[in-house]
Amino acid sequence: MLLRKQNTGAQNTTMSCTKRFLVSLILLSLAGPSYVCESERLTLRDAVAQVVVAMAGGGIIEFRFLDQEVNPLNWEIPRDMASIDQPYLRGHFLCLDRWGAPSESEAKHGVPFHGEAPRVFWRIVDQVHCVEGYQQATIACELPLARINVKRTLRLYKDEAFLVVQERVTNVGKLGRIYNMVQHPSIAPPFLDPATIIDSNAQYGFVQGGIVPESRETAYMWPNALIQGNVVDLRHFRNEDADLTYSDVSAFIFDDREKYGWVTACSPNSGLLLGYLWKTEDYPWLDIWRARSKGQVVARGLEFGTTGYHQPYAELVRTGRILDRPLYEYIDAGETVEKSYAAFLFKVPSDFQGIAEVAYRGGELKLTERPSPNSRQLSLPLGEIF
Repeated sequence: MLLRKQNTGAQNTTMSCTKRFLVSLILLSLAGPSYVCESERLTLRDAVAQVVVAMAGGGIIEFRFLDQEVNPLNWEIPRDMASIDQPYLRGHFLCLDRWGAPSESEAKHGVPFHGEAPRVFWRIVDQVHCVEGYQQATIACELPLARINVKRTLRLYKDEAFLVVQERVTNVGKLGRIYNMVQHPSIAPPFLDPATIIDSNAQYGFVQGGIVPESRETAYMWPNALIQGNVVDLRHFRNEDADLTYSDVSAFIFDDREKYGWVTACSPNSGLLLGYLWKTEDYPWLDIWRARSKGQVVARGLEFGTTGYHQPYAELVRTGRILDRPLYEYIDAGETVEKSYAAFLFKVPSDFQGIAEVAYRGGELKLTERPSPNSRQLSLPLGEIF
């Protein structure tokens, strides 16, 4: 069966925390104008594509073809939810040292939702310069509460809409600690519309706020999940007749044999496909966020990271693992952890059916369209990327 039955005998002991983070996500999903931060930005540009990073929060706020106006990463938190004294969440941002809400006590001591990384100002370490076939730059930031430093190197391949991001996370504190690191690309209209299709090689999963599966036999199977009493195909997200505002998050793992995880968002109406590729040993979880406001589709998160449980650390430690995957990582005092991912764009025809497979073999990236009368392939010769 595509949708496996949950164990209805299990009980979720963290419903109060779940309700708090769902309320937070609903607030994040509300439509409204955003203010523009006039802080420094970093731009990588070749003959084909452009990448823009905001130093306020370190988010990748633009990734697009130069001959197209559509930017898939244009999502921004609404103005009335943005702090006037710290960066606001937008585009593809990094959740670090946590994913989701802090505990009530941590919040009282200034720990923000999704950690400090998207709430501090980053600085340019190495300006954009050419290195062996790509544009490269390095930025960095310090997280004062978490006692973690981050250095990020971005490489935009020459004459391609292909970006590789390497991040080095260092524990500068005197004690080892647990942490989480989740990439949070968020797409929004006009790239996101009711025809946009999400695909992935994820497999087993569950819905935040629901029953946590005891095994893979009781988990949902991508792309299906049971949300608000309805079987939902997460590949699609459409407007509703009802004037409802809500959001939901589902988390999935990958088959043990998968070396790479991937997720794609295809917008036939925009003629554009956005995709991500990473090693599953770096990021074993895919987390899908969906948000509607007044019945209209306003955001989708294509999140991949080290956890799939949207809870404070006390609950992560109590739970330990879900679907035989860890819910956090440990970084020792003075230790540096390095993780990488790739982002890419392709132009697609208006009848494109989405992606069945993303393969990276022999230095070539190859995407295969889902079975259709005109099943097509998209490819890029890249060499070694990570």
